[in-house]
Amino acid sequence: MKMVKDKKVLMGSDRAGYALKEAIKYQLEWEGWEVTDVGVQDPLDPNHEMFQRVGFKVGSMISEGEFERALVFCGTGQGIHLAANKCPRVQCAMVESEPAARRAITGNDCNVLSMGSWFIPPAMGIACAKAFLEGNFGEGFEYWPLFYEYHKLGHDEIENFNYEEYKANGFKLKNAPRVPMDFNPRMAPIRRK
Repeated sequence: MKMVKDKKVLMGSDRAGYALKEAIKYQLEWEGWEVTDVGVQDPLDPNHEMFQRVGFKVGSMISEGEFERALVFCGTGQGIHLAANKCPRVQCAMVESEPAARRAITGNDCNVLSMGSWFIPPAMGIACAKAFLEGNFGEGFEYWPLFYEYHKLGHDEIENFNYEEYKANGFKLKNAPRVPMDFNPRMAPIRRK
């Protein structure tokens, strides 16, 4: 598997996401990243791949364990995000800010990050990509006891969710464990006098 610790990442975009993908790819390569780009290479090519097909391709490469993480791009970030998420073991987050990109990895352990080139300028996209690629699941929340355990439970339930089993059980999870939510000063309600 090609890992982020070795500065290896997978990327793909459709024609609409091409410009943002290229800006981020250029920056990452300049910083020493090895980028594998499986999306549109020429936005003027009349036979370009559609967003969902690039999403399926990137998602399948994550599913098959070829890469640890990937970045995908289309006009809104939404369509390619939906397509990538159809592949097993893919958890793709669509973001429009650096904090959301960081939280996608630190809080949700997503392995694919999606961005829309119509809404995200290149500098913001680079910051989002770097936050996602440089972060790790559970880090940065040391002030929040049981943060990792709480989010790991969420990640695992999403990963192993079986709709037919859920439906057969009256739309309830079987044996749903709980992790206590300890006090978190950043989530505490504001008290008014």
